[in-house]
Amino acid sequence: MHILITGAAGMIGRKLTARLLADGALNGRPIDRLTLVDIDAPQRPDGLAARTDCLATDLADAAAATAAIAGKPEVIFHLAGVVSGEAELDFEKGMRVNLDGSRALLEAIRAVGGNYRPKFIFASSIAVFGAPFPEAIPDDFHTTPLTSYGTEKAIVELLLADYTRRGLLDGVGIRLPTINVRPGHPNKAASGFFSSIIREPLNGEEALLPVDDTVLHWHASPRAAVGFLIHAAGLDDEKIGPRVNITMPGVACTVAEQIAALRRIAGDTVAARIRRAPDPLVLRIVAGWPKRFDPRRALALGFRAEASFDDIIRVHIADELGGRIAS
Repeated sequence: MHILITGAAGMIGRKLTARLLADGALNGRPIDRLTLVDIDAPQRPDGLAARTDCLATDLADAAAATAAIAGKPEVIFHLAGVVSGEAELDFEKGMRVNLDGSRALLEAIRAVGGNYRPKFIFASSIAVFGAPFPEAIPDDFHTTPLTSYGTEKAIVELLLADYTRRGLLDGVGIRLPTINVRPGHPNKAASGFFSSIIREPLNGEEALLPVDDTVLHWHASPRAAVGFLIHAAGLDDEKIGPRVNITMPGVACTVAEQIAALRRIAGDTVAARIRRAPDPLVLRIVAGWPKRFDPRRALALGFRAEASFDDIIRVHIADELGGRIAS
């Protein structure tokens, strides 16, 4: 099987690559070729017997998108994108990467024609939804995003559904919760503080909290996100039906509940490393985000996330810190 991962140099892309290499197969079929693309060439993974191509690619360039699928990958994980805060601050960049790049990739697939119909897994976001919200957002809630990032994701969701309806590909859109706890350094995502207030204190560092303790949000771990993507690749299109964009399960909790979970697991000294620093831009963006979901369709299709925020912190400690917490 030939698999293409866009955005392969990103955090989820790297973890997905590692998981696929560890499994050695997808949907029971051995992986014999990987194509990994990003704006900067992804690092070639170690220990891979299969053929791997690592490409520096700007998918918004039609020729680059065509080159990315030249080997006719059977499964495409489309993770490439500009994060929420950056898309809001740089409108042109967000539209070029998140919308133009996605459309160029879809068009490159269409241009191949013939019997080529890859499985196409798109990393969408709960940012496609906008306030006002019910207490728990159902599967059939309308998409009225209140950010440029959410708008770009919503447009690609519509394109994905139409290309699937036309039989050009077999698409599944995965509306990811905020991924928490993200390892490494903070990125430009407006949601980055949700990870920072856990990650930095566990590393013995101070973290800044730009919003109120009462902010409620929807979370899943990087491990769960990779599981969502792999599970989606194995779903039968008839089982999914025409509504190909699916809201993923997660954990709803307030910032105060996040901090309480951190205190339970790591103690008062670690939790005390969080300092309040209100940020008007982050406050405005977060105010328009959804808070809690009723993802019964995803659960019925077999998608699973953590049961509590304590579990999410434990995943981070196990996967990123070797089970150790900085004193």
